[in-house]
Amino acid sequence: MKNIVTVDWLHERLEDPSVCVIDCRFELGNPGKGLSLYIKDHINGAFYFDLEKDMSKPREKHGGRHPLPVLERFIDKLSAAGIDAHTKVVAYDDQGGMMAARFWWLLKYLGHENVYVLDGGYSKWVEKGYPISEEIPSPSRKQFQVNIRPELLCNVDEVKNIIATKSGYLFDSRAEERYTGQKETIDHKAGHIPGAFNYFWKDCINEKNEWKSIDQLRERFQAFKQDDQIIVYCGSGVSACPNIIALDELGYNNVKLYLGSWSDWISYEDNPIAVGPQHSEIK
Repeated sequence: MKNIVTVDWLHERLEDPSVCVIDCRFELGNPGKGLSLYIKDHINGAFYFDLEKDMSKPREKHGGRHPLPVLERFIDKLSAAGIDAHTKVVAYDDQGGMMAARFWWLLKYLGHENVYVLDGGYSKWVEKGYPISEEIPSPSRKQFQVNIRPELLCNVDEVKNIIATKSGYLFDSRAEERYTGQKETIDHKAGHIPGAFNYFWKDCINEKNEWKSIDQLRERFQAFKQDDQIIVYCGSGVSACPNIIALDELGYNNVKLYLGSWSDWISYEDNPIAVGPQHSEIK
């Protein structure tokens, strides 16, 4: 797979100065836990990026719960981590790849191609007995190079246009109970964007938090053409990212993240909401 690397692959290259490891562990609802876990132990040489402090900026009226970070600050931290255009970046978490996938997407958005997600995450690394440490690294600073790819990102107006023109598809990456509106534990309104298809992000991985095979992923999305316009969303632009990785693995070339996602959509009082099971048809 072109976006996923194994713990064996990383272990063989852990001392390679051109490889940078990023710890993205984070627990929604307990924002300090990820950093605490990192301080306790992490993959040797890993640098920590926090979902809410580094990969997002504070929430505003619109834009969702995890808006884009202040890019100047994010880029500065990437540079401080020793990442430049030649660096191979491997991100991991212990949440099935959701947080690491958000980091992966951000680097893709900034134009950095050599970024990967660690298959199986931190638990898999520890299970294999590979080296961990409590030492905080102090890498030599490099200059992260930016080439923003705006075609990877969309906003609420583009989503409305997709709905109005039926020129593409919306994928909702949340669990079915949130998609249908049966149970909403995070946002103040339940349901989904009208016309969206439900593709729960955890269906990208197996019970061991390892990525499914290309054939299994292809079967999930076989009803769609590789050049179809696909907009992926979730609750706040985090768990949508594993689905984007899966689509990228399969060669889909017209995929955007609605970063504000459901939490942005419902911040506009006039935006319509659908509840219940999926009724949309694939053209």
